[in-house]
Amino acid sequence: MSDQETHPSSPIISYRGTVLPEWIDWNGHMNVAYYVMAFDLATDSLFDMLEIGSAYRKATDNSSFTMELHVNYLREIHEGEAFEISSYILGVDSKRLHIFHDMIHTETGEQVATNENMLVHIDMIKRRSSPYPDHLLEKLRGIAADHSRLKRPQNAGRSIGF
Repeated sequence: MSDQETHPSSPIISYRGTVLPEWIDWNGHMNVAYYVMAFDLATDSLFDMLEIGSAYRKATDNSSFTMELHVNYLREIHEGEAFEISSYILGVDSKRLHIFHDMIHTETGEQVATNENMLVHIDMIKRRSSPYPDHLLEKLRGIAADHSRLKRPQNAGRSIGF
């Protein structure tokens, strides 16, 4: 990653996709499970960009597990329609990473859905949480600091209720 990519001053474009026919439910729009799958693909891509993805897992026996996940479904999206997911790092501490994804309809520019995740860094041999290595923690904190200067995503931190 270049220094500019390491400390982005805007959300990170983590995934671009198109709604596939098998993602459509009986209501004629993308099924809720496939929104989560698209956000998961964005998380995988984001992690590769941050150098904490599959290569990191193989090289270090460390990974990240999702501890909590929130999805907001805001607009329908249909078969063949394209979308883009932008990602924010909202926070990081020695073991946890708080990320947010924003799915935008490529053609209309409308927000389709959002996804917020709390992840924990895991030692895969012990199967327990463990601190990020110092160099990664510093990098993640730098990106989180840059993203803290952006407008906070509207649905970040929401809880469910009436």
